[in-house]
Amino acid sequence: MTGFPRYAIYFAAGAGHALSRFGAELLGYDAYTGDELPFPGDALHVAADWRDITADPRKYGFHGTLKAPMALTSDRTEAELVAACATFAGKTRPLPVIRPVVDSISGFIAVIPTEPVDALQQFAADCVRDFDSFRASLTAEDRARRKPEKLTERQRDYLDRWGYPYVMEEFRFHMTLTGRLDAERRGPILQMLRARFTGLGLDTLAIDRIALFRQDDAKARFRIIGEWKLVSQAGSRVI
Repeated sequence: MTGFPRYAIYFAAGAGHALSRFGAELLGYDAYTGDELPFPGDALHVAADWRDITADPRKYGFHGTLKAPMALTSDRTEAELVAACATFAGKTRPLPVIRPVVDSISGFIAVIPTEPVDALQQFAADCVRDFDSFRASLTAEDRARRKPEKLTERQRDYLDRWGYPYVMEEFRFHMTLTGRLDAERRGPILQMLRARFTGLGLDTLAIDRIALFRQDDAKARFRIIGEWKLVSQAGSRVI
């Protein structure tokens, strides 16, 4: 079985950010506080089974994946991982900025960039590489759970090398709001989510921090245990 606790390095917009509130309210869970939240009325109106629709992303909290969930190797500690996060965030780098929209991706609905941002792709790749020394190797069960037979050859290679298939060229930034939905269900839900998102007035989003999430056991939800703002080069906000 997968070792616990598990850790993930994600983007989260900040506890007081409108995007964080937007995601937490829709998922019914705030990964900053660990609190359960009531679902919005418009979500329940468009889908009476909203709790089921959001069950999978609720487990992880509202986030954008940078380094996928991992158990630590036996020779690394949480304190060392925390220190590594601070060191990583303190490195000067271009600050990625996206133009966020709500759209469908691989059958689920998420906040995604309107177009690829090279600085974000590089930043995500740096996260994958820099934190990989903390990652315990996949067990056979973990690997099978990823259904490698359904992956491309490159994705299988990445799964075996990095413990996750959707990295490097396969990486697509997304902040998930629902589980996978049949095409006929996606339309009304997408319309409702876009209307709520438009109300935020969020034309651009700086990927300006990393957050360390921890899952204590298989039944637990991920919770934020640390957050670090990135150090950006002067004038280096890159869209």
